[in-house]
Amino acid sequence: MYSIIVVPPPTTEDEHSGTYGDAHGGTYGAKRTGTQIRLAPGERLAFGRSANGNGLAIAHEGVSRNAGEITAQGAFWVLSNLSAHQTYVVENPEGAGEHIKVGPGRLDAPVPFEFARIVLPAAGDLLPIEVWAPRHDYLRSPEGLDGATTTPAFSVDRTKRYFAVLAALCEPRLRGEPHAPLPTVDQVVERLRPHWPAASRTSVQWNIDYLAVKLRLKPGPDTADTGPRLNGKKESLISLALRFDLVREDDLLVLTEPTSRAAR
Repeated sequence: MYSIIVVPPPTTEDEHSGTYGDAHGGTYGAKRTGTQIRLAPGERLAFGRSANGNGLAIAHEGVSRNAGEITAQGAFWVLSNLSAHQTYVVENPEGAGEHIKVGPGRLDAPVPFEFARIVLPAAGDLLPIEVWAPRHDYLRSPEGLDGATTTPAFSVDRTKRYFAVLAALCEPRLRGEPHAPLPTVDQVVERLRPHWPAASRTSVQWNIDYLAVKLRLKPGPDTADTGPRLNGKKESLISLALRFDLVREDDLLVLTEPTSRAAR
């Protein structure tokens, strides 16, 4: 069963399907289908400028002859950087700028992203290799456990207006612009007004303040210590919401549907 899919950088020629050899004379068994290479758990894919011993040859003078290796590990994969001087960056295209760096000579660095893009710096160019890990393994929880249920870390109601405000704040980065500037309060008002005609700067700002308390970024007004002033409140809310999947791309539907009057 294949668990990892590798999409090579664009090339001008289609390569034939087949089984690829490793740098030590063995075979990996990686299967190429069209422009995709599929790896089963335990299989490895070497890549580099040299076609000799690499399952994925990248014809660019700025790429090391033996540049690296991808190894499938069940539902995830690891990356080895075999170059002597170049650091590779692995980006999360769906995230808000999340990435990891794999330094020269680092072996078996685990990659936590379901969809990832390896960026190879190559003599002034940045070459992308996309890697997908679509296999999901889940724990089957036993039924009938005794005791109280676990309190959720973050409790949000997706039918409330405060959630629509949070979704509007997160929308630019969820639309594939991880470094998009923060929406202004006026922009959030305009985004919400078609389905919330009474939206105003005051009501949107009230909901932002409410979210900061609800998501525990700031103590509530009824506490003795209200804490220091929270600078960058919108940035903190967006970062928290995206990091813990409080708002996902599917949730942007709330921006096209009327919201509840609760939590103004």
